[in-house]
Amino acid sequence: MRANRIISLKLSGRGAAIFCTSRSTKPSSSSSQQKSSPRAKAEKLKRRREREETILLNRNSSVDDKKVKLSDKEKIVYPICKPPGTKKDTSFPFPSSYSPEYVESSWYQWWEKEGFFSPDSSKVSESSTFSLCIPPPNVTGSLHLGHALTVAVEDALVRWRRMQGYRVLWVPGCDHAGIATQTVVERRLLNQEGKHRQDFTREEFLQELWKWKNQKGEEIYHQLRRLGASLDWSRACFTMDPGFSRAVTKAFVRLCDSGLIYRSEGLVNWSCALESSISDIEVDSKELPGQTMLSVPGYENKVEFGTIVTFAYPIEDGEVEVSTTRPETMLGDVAIAVHPNDPRYQGVHGKHCKHPFTNRLLPIITDSVVDMELGTGAVKVTPAHDHTDFLLSQRHSLPCLTVIAGDGTMMPPCGEWLKVLWFLSSLCPFFFSCLSRSGDIIEPLLKKQWFIQCDEMAKKAIQAVEDGQLEIIPHCFTKTWKNWLSNISDWCISRQLWWGHQIPAYQVELCNSTEKQEWVWGQSENEARHRAAVKYGVKLEDVTLTQDPDVLDTWFSSALFPFAMLGWPEKTTDLQRFYPNSILETGNDLIFFWVARMVMLGTELTRQLPFKQVVFHSLVRDEHGRKMSKSLGNVIDPLDVINGVTLEVGSLMTLEEGNFDPRERRVAMEAQRKNFPKGIPQCGTDALRFALCSHKMQGEDISLSISQVLSCRYFCNKIWHTLRYTLGTTPLSSMDRWICSRLYSTVLQCEKGFEAYELHTVTSALYSFWVHSLCDVYMEYVKPVLSQQDEEAVSVLYHCVSMSLVMLSPFMPFITEELWQRLQPFRPGPAAQTSLCLEQYPCSSKLVGLQPSIFLTITKAFFYQYIHCPTSEHLSLSDVLIPDPIHPRHSQRETQHLQLCYLQLFQLSVPLSLNHTTLLVSPLSFKPFLSFLLTLFCHTSHLTLSSTRSNLLAHVSSLLFHTLRCSGLLTLGTGSHYR
Repeated sequence: MRANRIISLKLSGRGAAIFCTSRSTKPSSSSSQQKSSPRAKAEKLKRRREREETILLNRNSSVDDKKVKLSDKEKIVYPICKPPGTKKDTSFPFPSSYSPEYVESSWYQWWEKEGFFSPDSSKVSESSTFSLCIPPPNVTGSLHLGHALTVAVEDALVRWRRMQGYRVLWVPGCDHAGIATQTVVERRLLNQEGKHRQDFTREEFLQELWKWKNQKGEEIYHQLRRLGASLDWSRACFTMDPGFSRAVTKAFVRLCDSGLIYRSEGLVNWSCALESSISDIEVDSKELPGQTMLSVPGYENKVEFGTIVTFAYPIEDGEVEVSTTRPETMLGDVAIAVHPNDPRYQGVHGKHCKHPFTNRLLPIITDSVVDMELGTGAVKVTPAHDHTDFLLSQRHSLPCLTVIAGDGTMMPPCGEWLKVLWFLSSLCPFFFSCLSRSGDIIEPLLKKQWFIQCDEMAKKAIQAVEDGQLEIIPHCFTKTWKNWLSNISDWCISRQLWWGHQIPAYQVELCNSTEKQEWVWGQSENEARHRAAVKYGVKLEDVTLTQDPDVLDTWFSSALFPFAMLGWPEKTTDLQRFYPNSILETGNDLIFFWVARMVMLGTELTRQLPFKQVVFHSLVRDEHGRKMSKSLGNVIDPLDVINGVTLEVGSLMTLEEGNFDPRERRVAMEAQRKNFPKGIPQCGTDALRFALCSHKMQGEDISLSISQVLSCRYFCNKIWHTLRYTLGTTPLSSMDRWICSRLYSTVLQCEKGFEAYELHTVTSALYSFWVHSLCDVYMEYVKPVLSQQDEEAVSVLYHCVSMSLVMLSPFMPFITEELWQRLQPFRPGPAAQTSLCLEQYPCSSKLVGLQPSIFLTITKAFFYQYIHCPTSEHLSLSDVLIPDPIHPRHSQRETQHLQLCYLQLFQLSVPLSLNHTTLLVSPLSFKPFLSFLLTLFCHTSHLTLSSTRSNLLAHVSSLLFHTLRCSGLLTLGTGSHYR
């Protein structure tokens, strides 16, 4: 039961102390922690230490050193200098090779200037809208690959909907990130100027914070532009903008008026380093196997954790021994607790023991929450500094004594108490709490704070999902959603910071009264003054107000983003057109921090769900499956992948900004040298986006390596040379049915993938069509007939290439725009849109005319294969159907050969047809032919056959055999038979 803790202490007046709250019992909230034994934890720490030593000794060769090779090719730069926003000149000679730097220049500035990202760029009906907000990144620093994944996924969906003709609004923004930003700026001021926050006035410190925001905010927006995000920049918002701040104030006042926000004294998670309360879900609970020396941020020497000490409290006829890792909190003890069934303490139930320093009498109480196996089985109760003890004190009506100040020092009344001697110490596996962002130790303290009642709002959020009003994708998170919201506690929303929205609540002091009254709130001080005057029946001039210096939790303002970005609480045009949002897409790690709170506050304040669907993507890890962390040296800036970077000027330099001890920094630097010994080659934006979207997002975490991104750059190079070849040919005279059928199949797969938010199936289909069908097969087929010129306007090759560029555009906006613009002078028929951004995305319903050609083309292919190659009995049914993607039993060479045989059908002088030609079929090929027809029927009808279908095949084969023979369409050869 007892939350065992340890402290490295300096008495008040001698310096600060660092405290650690931990639990010797395993918390019920973490099943994974319950399964971990002390020995397993010790082994894990040992293995981590060995990995660090391996990195430092450089024993293992680099994986990326083998896979990723820096290109020695000369970079090609766009040679024409024009004012930003001018359309790129694509009449310039086609470069001989693909260069991301050349392709990506100028396009984004032109897109933005022309307003292609505005919802008014597409002239569609008001009902066809698609709106969402970008998860606002913190202004604490630059974006990483996790942000790049979010941008790649959301921009693909946005561009797809825009090309479908929807009125699309995608709003950019940044979050002020109260704790993180203030921590970074305080650290920077301390390192550069040797000053603490307290050396500034609040206004002066806020000026330093705004300087940081302006610098980092512009850096983030620059990264988003380089990533090709088609955001409507005219609507960009920051959570501390005046308009957004008014929305935050309005929300607080309305929730106070409805009774959902209240002020009360409660036990909160307190950061002694920040001197601020912390939200429960921002606190990590970590387990140590026993005595451990840990580095604590802001503390020079390492702190000992995991030592449990035992001392005795005297009673009338003996003593009671208690165990704890926090002996200093004994000054706040108010009782001793034992288990009611513990035979060792049956005789002391209801008695009192004497505190050795204060002479207070402490009752000995019984409670089943006490762990009899831990320590002596008797624990001290300190309600003001432990969450479990606080609940116990409420059950037994015990007082709360605070002995630790907000800065982490012992309070003056404690005096010189360290003269006490405990007679036993031992090691104990335990849990301790720290701030997830900075690693600061968390101390539970009793504080008066502002809280939001969440139980009723949580019930509505659960009901919305159960009723189908809100869909969560993937559906496995529905259970997580319900479990967390069913056990939610009230949300502490006040923070003792300077950076953030100052709470619009005021303490009232009346004229001729020395006592301060209760709190009032208002959207302005004047409104709050009127409320106070009415409440206390006094004149306005008799009211003195003092605003609460605290600020609101960052997640409170972020929870308003879906509607505050549209102008709420004003009834703006944007709010009426685009709210509720169509979708929220974000990482699955934000389900509690952000998504649940958006749903709760959005429903309460607007009486509507803020969005209709929530789509979660997985987290990005490195190629070894490790979480990306600066301490591991595997954090990558997306711009380093786009532009390429050498080790000397790469992300290695960002380690200086991290909060590491010398050893951690050394390990991180060595890890970077090991992971990227030659730096990172230039891959380009299109390759990075395509690589990120090629992973299955709705499942396990994504393990991304630079070699995967580089392979997508090679794909870009394949696209580039395909277009160079296409523009060098003349239109072909015939519309090849086979490649059109493959194109139709690809369009169909893209539609299904986008609708299901399975972007990896879309990228896989596009890659397979372009590389395996278009380049490896069709391009090889048309080479021999290029000399046969025809004056027909439409080229199959042009049609396939141009449509493929349109389908690739949501993932690769730069190279597709570049190549599509170069295709336009050769475009047959009416002129296209100004930009590929506005081109109509291919729709299978408009290509339905191509579908029957699948039956005709493959039927011809089958007859050609079996008439001209009747001995090919080794070919299976799956061999006959043209694979999509390539059948796993075939090598790439075998598949290309088979498909080339099919394509030769179109060079036959006499066309084959089932309608008017009597066919001579080999007896041995007849049954496979019928099997082929059955599967082909199911394929064109979008049906699926099970693997065990012999009975069905036999029945259909017999039926077709007699039907075709009686009709005279089929003639069997001499001596043939059918079984």
